[in-house]
Amino acid sequence: MGVPGDRRRTMWRRVVIGWALLVAVAGGLTLWMQDTTEPRGPYVWQRTDPDEPPDLPPCPTTGEAGTVSCAYADLP
Repeated sequence: MGVPGDRRRTMWRRVVIGWALLVAVAGGLTLWMQDTTEPRGPYVWQRTDPDEPPDLPPCPTTGEAGTVSCAYADLP
């Protein structure tokens, strides 16, 4: 026969160890999943001049009249 309360102490120790392992694994998975969803580097800032028009692709034309089939808006 063991010491009274020894069984309870062992049970709580196992619960705490299991909880700590669960937290560590969940934290590792969270960091791993967060890193895989972000774009790869290198990260750089792009300089723009407000007076310079934006570099946009050309609009395709349709028909003989040369009507434009797209439009761009310059939003602030």
